Amino acid sequence: MAAADFLVQSTVYLAAAVICVPIAKRIGLGSVLGYLIAGMLIGPFVFGFLGEEGEDLMHFAEFGVVIMLFIIGLELEPEKLWRLRKKILGVGMSQVLITAAVIFGVTLALGLVWQTALTVALALSLSSTAIVLQTLSEKNLMDTEGGRNSFSVLLFQDIAVIPILAILPLLAFRSVSSEEGSNTVLEGLPLGLQTVAVLGAVALIVLAGRYLIVPGLRVIARARIRELFTAAALLIVVSIALLMQSVGLSPALGTFLGGVILANSEYRHELESDLDPIKGLLLGLFFIAVGATIDFALIAENLVLVTILTASLMAVKFLILFSIGRFFNLLIGQNFLFAFALAQAGEFAFVIFSFAAQLGIASDQVLGLGISVVALSMTVTPLLFIVNERMIQPRLCDGIPEEEQEPDEVEERNKVIIAGFGHFGSTVGRFLRANGVEATFIDNDPDRVNLLRKLGFKVYFGDATRADFLLAAGAQDAEIFISAIDDPERNYGIVESLQKFFPHIQIMMRANNRYDAYEFVDMGVKNIYRESLDTSIRLGVDVLRKLGGTAYTSTRAGQQFLKRDEEAMWELAGHRHDEKAYISEARARIELQEELLEKDMEDKAREQDHAWDSEPLVRGFGAGE
Repeated sequence: MAAADFLVQSTVYLAAAVICVPIAKRIGLGSVLGYLIAGMLIGPFVFGFLGEEGEDLMHFAEFGVVIMLFIIGLELEPEKLWRLRKKILGVGMSQVLITAAVIFGVTLALGLVWQTALTVALALSLSSTAIVLQTLSEKNLMDTEGGRNSFSVLLFQDIAVIPILAILPLLAFRSVSSEEGSNTVLEGLPLGLQTVAVLGAVALIVLAGRYLIVPGLRVIARARIRELFTAAALLIVVSIALLMQSVGLSPALGTFLGGVILANSEYRHELESDLDPIKGLLLGLFFIAVGATIDFALIAENLVLVTILTASLMAVKFLILFSIGRFFNLLIGQNFLFAFALAQAGEFAFVIFSFAAQLGIASDQVLGLGISVVALSMTVTPLLFIVNERMIQPRLCDGIPEEEQEPDEVEERNKVIIAGFGHFGSTVGRFLRANGVEATFIDNDPDRVNLLRKLGFKVYFGDATRADFLLAAGAQDAEIFISAIDDPERNYGIVESLQKFFPHIQIMMRANNRYDAYEFVDMGVKNIYRESLDTSIRLGVDVLRKLGGTAYTSTRAGQQFLKRDEEAMWELAGHRHDEKAYISEARARIELQEELLEKDMEDKAREQDHAWDSEPLVRGFGAGE
């Protein structure tokens, strides 16, 4: 493309964005749909401002997806990625495998050969990372349960691209020649050496992230030149993308890996802030390019077929996603969000179809129809978000909040801050107040905050995972922070914020069960309180007393059991990633605990045992007496 043509095409892209996106936002369609509409209008099949030469800008715009995945990686510390493993492997893997299997069966029934059917199934099983994450972020839905599950599925899909691209050559009817566009440095090498080279490239990214990039960023930061740091951030992304592409892997996945490696560095936030504007612009260009690639001539010729294929694809994916959400106990409103968000095909389908064309796996007609279905489904997705938001969620009791409420200004400063004013948190607060200790209460549920205020409670609305709100709530002067929230994911975020910005504060954390407690142990939390433990032991103590045990002996047995169980939890936390060692150690701890408790109960009753059974004390210890 000549320089003048490039400038013309760039002007057309940017002008279309500046005109269409504000209009789309104004009428409630969202920015993503605005970009897609802009692409349709300037594309070769409507006004024709862009021709085939616009493909160069398409490749340039695809770099926005690469930067987006790098920034996502920066936000995912390895420990957080490990905590998401159940959702990534459970929800994500089940979605890809089930969807691919269903589409494979349908395409086989339609008469495609199995190689083509499998390629189409793998391509269409993926969803659009760019559109979904952009829309979820724009609508403040990333922190919802549906948003987190959508992110986990997208994360698994991005990882799955590597084995998918590795499988395609095995399905090929012919090999890819250099003339057809293969430009990897591994071409012609034996398969074993290619595998070693690919693993070496991944290892190089890991080592460079730890021992080269971070020290280099320290040197650049000392220069105190902002644009130089931005250039360094772009250099990191471009270099990783080039390395991965040269060995035949996904540049987007490579930069995601680089982001995860740098997530623990002190320059994470600077890298993210420098790249975010560039990412936004390039993603916008990417969406415009997707809109421009929709072949309206092909769609017009096969209007009924393309419409049926697109609707069928989205219906099948919706039903599969909704079923998976039900299996993993998503509430109905969150499940609708989850299923609507991921019902489309994604941008990686373009990559898979392009590779399939080079390998001769599918005919031009099949690939043309596939690309049309992918682009059309991506275009429809923002409309599905609007349907869900305006027509479905208002009718559901667990729907998505319509708008984000501004956090309150906290007017008091206390030594204790309690996050979460449900039954657990309010009980702790009332106990402390009865003993002369005032606490600052914060909660992130606006409806509950409004109700509690009507009942006379002083509760502040705000998100305890945000460092700025914690600062406003007086965390810098507080001595103890109590989390009474029952959502483990939110509690993880709270711990991370407190440890990073307020390391002086003592954290006292509510845990739903032993496994949640293990996560907090890994994060370095010292004070962990399993919500069912004390109640269970208290009930057991009452059972012993009702069966004839004395108050002192029964209570002492309960305290001994609590002590042993807490010791066992801390000991077992170090073995939980090794199932064999965990089971062996757990059995040993249980046997030891039972022996010690049995020995303690066999001791002769002490004189003071019966003193505890005086009438006032008996009333004090009874469960409901």
